Amino acid sequence: MSVLKNKNGRKIMLNIVKVIQVNKQYLGEIDGLIGDGDHGMNMNKGFTMYETQLGDNETTFSDGLFDLGSVLINKIGGSMGPIYGTFFMDMSDKANDAEEITLALFSDMLEAGLEGLYEIVEARPGDKTLVDTIYPALQAIKVSVEDGKNFEEALDAMKVAAEDGKEYTKGLVAKHGRSARLGERSKGPLDAGATSCCIILNAMADEIKNLLED
Repeated sequence: MSVLKNKNGRKIMLNIVKVIQVNKQYLGEIDGLIGDGDHGMNMNKGFTMYETQLGDNETTFSDGLFDLGSVLINKIGGSMGPIYGTFFMDMSDKANDAEEITLALFSDMLEAGLEGLYEIVEARPGDKTLVDTIYPALQAIKVSVEDGKNFEEALDAMKVAAEDGKEYTKGLVAKHGRSARLGERSKGPLDAGATSCCIILNAMADEIKNLLED
């Protein structure tokens, strides 16, 4: 059974940082359609601050998630910082410095992250937020665990589910944040948070796949 060695977190975290930096303008453009347009800028600012803080140091996956979450909560304003910060830090707490992260533990980490979000936001699936990406991604992972799939297959299934969840937000009416004021007019564009979350989960999955060991 393939596992991720927790100590090999640096490449995963830097891959997450990179995709946010690369997609800064894209995320801003999406957010500008029904929001205030600063999602890409804020995400890039927070993730780049984490990259600078990490420097040349190694990090475990769990510590990397915690440290990134801490930067987002403490140094980035708006709603994005606390939302993503909570998600990452609660994922980290569930790993509890385990030496090996199995598929089952990764599933528990995602679930802990989502449950942590539910404690601080009212958003639920169908509300046109990043929850619409995280929830189906988690369900795909949980089904993979139940079906006895290997880690790589599960991550591929998670990526498909996250992409589907992101795309699903096009047809939803926003119920939270600035875009909620538009009512039915918020239908059509993607949700910026769901989009950035999909990008992050894909980058996370891709690098974990590269690092899996038997």
